[in-house]
Amino acid sequence: MIRVLLNGCNGRMGKVITQISSNYSDLSIVAGIDSKKEAAPFKVFSSLEDCDAEADIIVDFSSPSALSSLLHYSKTHNCALVLCTTGYSKEDIIKIEEYSRDIPIFRSANMSIGINVVNKLLKDISAFLFKDFDIEIIEKHHNQKLDAPSGTALLLANTIKSSLPEETLFVHGREGISKRHHKEIGIHAVRGGSIVGEHQVIFAGLGETIEIKHSALSREVFAAGALKACQFMYNKPAGLYSMENMLE
Repeated sequence: MIRVLLNGCNGRMGKVITQISSNYSDLSIVAGIDSKKEAAPFKVFSSLEDCDAEADIIVDFSSPSALSSLLHYSKTHNCALVLCTTGYSKEDIIKIEEYSRDIPIFRSANMSIGINVVNKLLKDISAFLFKDFDIEIIEKHHNQKLDAPSGTALLLANTIKSSLPEETLFVHGREGISKRHHKEIGIHAVRGGSIVGEHQVIFAGLGETIEIKHSALSREVFAAGALKACQFMYNKPAGLYSMENMLE
């Protein structure tokens, strides 16, 4: 049985993970971490420092501010870490890479299987299309989302950028009076209502347009991805893993 410690258990995503975890016979949430005191089917600690539960894997759906304590706890207790949070700084990412030399860490900007299939598709087709098509990315999320553009939009944009033979630059939104340069990759963020998550990549050419779109209709897709990542990471050696590794 895979023993899971859920950080951010009383947040929106934490509650969804708790709800669907019963569908997985090979794992169990043994405890949760959250500053909010709410009823849960497992013991909830207010901080990692207070936690005395033994776990194989920590799943984090909280905020980037929790990173240092998560890395320290995982290394001290020799358990794997599944990071589902977005909005990490460059310094945070460097720290994650450093700790992955000692502990197994899984990090993905989006835990949806579908969006990662889209990402793989973009890796395969972007270089072929770039010469004759302009590339724009539109992402939409609920009005409570803190980071913009989304981590997923940046994931898709960086995948496209890294697959192109020519130098490109990101343009976040547009205003003023100027023509679009072909080397630009436009990234546009929309915030409103209760939109779970929508990402659209547009390849606009002469007389034709190709659109690749992914819509998350429920937070369950992210929760399922997080739990599948737990299954994937069980007993893995130290290293940095991604959704691409899991799909392969």
